[in-house]
Amino acid sequence: MSSSPPSMESLILQLHEISAVKFGNFKLKSGISSPIYIDLRLIVSYPSLLRQISQTLISAVPSSTPYDLLCGVPYTALPIATCISTSRDVPMLMRRKEVKDYGTAKAIEGDFSPGQVCLIIEDLVTSGASVLETAAPLRAAGLKVCDAVVLIDREQGGRENLEENGIRLHALFRLSEMVRVLKEKGKVAEETVAAVMRFLEENRRVAVPKVEKEKVRVKGLGFEERAKLSKNPTGKKLFEVMEKKKTNLCLAADVATAKELLDIAEKVGPEICLLKTHVDILPDFTPDFGSKLRSIAERHNFLIFEDRKFADIGNTVTMQYEGGIFHILDWADIVNAHIISGPGIVDGLKLKGLPRGRGLLLLAEMSSAGNLAKGDYTAAAVKIAEDHSDFVIGFISVNPASWPGAPVNPAFIQATPGVQMVTGGDALGQQYNTPKSVIYDRGSDIIIVGRGIIKAANPAEAAHEYRLQGWNAYLAKCSSN
Repeated sequence: MSSSPPSMESLILQLHEISAVKFGNFKLKSGISSPIYIDLRLIVSYPSLLRQISQTLISAVPSSTPYDLLCGVPYTALPIATCISTSRDVPMLMRRKEVKDYGTAKAIEGDFSPGQVCLIIEDLVTSGASVLETAAPLRAAGLKVCDAVVLIDREQGGRENLEENGIRLHALFRLSEMVRVLKEKGKVAEETVAAVMRFLEENRRVAVPKVEKEKVRVKGLGFEERAKLSKNPTGKKLFEVMEKKKTNLCLAADVATAKELLDIAEKVGPEICLLKTHVDILPDFTPDFGSKLRSIAERHNFLIFEDRKFADIGNTVTMQYEGGIFHILDWADIVNAHIISGPGIVDGLKLKGLPRGRGLLLLAEMSSAGNLAKGDYTAAAVKIAEDHSDFVIGFISVNPASWPGAPVNPAFIQATPGVQMVTGGDALGQQYNTPKSVIYDRGSDIIIVGRGIIKAANPAEAAHEYRLQGWNAYLAKCSSN
């Protein structure tokens, strides 16, 4: 039978004994100066203590917390994670701090499958920056990261910063508890304790340092792999169409008549994965419009997205989706919705859409100047999507790479409107970005292009050029280090 984990007091005293706890004036990674420094790199030279810490640390994770894999934050936590992995027989991954430009050029080393849950192991947390730096490439590789366990919580905002990024922190003990034990055992002077406590009081929330994009950029998961993650048949099909046709272009077919729409759908159909409609602006709409458009979509292998932007309560949107004069449910593969009325809107649309295999995009951000879809609103959209991932296939977004906890679940598709060959805006507040900026820099998947194609002298040629630029940006993202 294995021995019981050592007490918190015993571990603190042992750490002090090997001089892993230092008092003085130290600059931390967060940039602030601290009167106390914890140097846990020393424990690799003390196998018995390393084993005790590892055994005790994993016991701080609630038994109800699921995980399939472990990943230690490089470098100090790597030996701790290794000990836990071998003693608990849990597979381990390693994150490279420096991704090489030769060999496999991987950011994450080890054997894993997208969708598995990875527990992050860390020695201590101040702002939480190191945990977030490790979580980013894990999430980009398709893994779920919801929890991190640390030996010491410095009580300086790390727990709150991680929570805002979707990660629960489990700590063996807090810095104030460590100092209290050392004081009670006569290991540290009263004035030193007072200095540490004053420091903690004055630095209750340390901001996460900004990290340059290129330091955390990792290879994006390909559409073929992401198709396997989708729980919705339409989401899966969209990924597959994109991969098969080598296109991530959506045409925003905002034309004046149904006849024009059907005509341009025929012309640009070979270049697109998705065609976006606003059916309520068509004065010549007839009941057979949907069947005619579906015939073109099937011939050229693209999906239909009615940009309805549902926003009412669940019961009302159910009727709007299925009935009225447009019968959107019958011909549109995908619709979208605001979440202003709460998750009930998804329940209402799902009631009719899911049995038909349809998919839903949530408006998480908008491309118009001064819009209110940002911050907490965006975070709420992500939460609703996760709760309804059998029906929600992704988001209308502008800069998903900037979202807290980014990158989000790769099973979700990101589609971004307001794309043109040059940046800028129009007189009505629409803001434009280039295909490369949207896909490579901002982390989106699909470029939604309207006027850049519709107003072109040759829409088919313009669509072909947008298709090439969008797809090349996607390939660059997938091969990026």
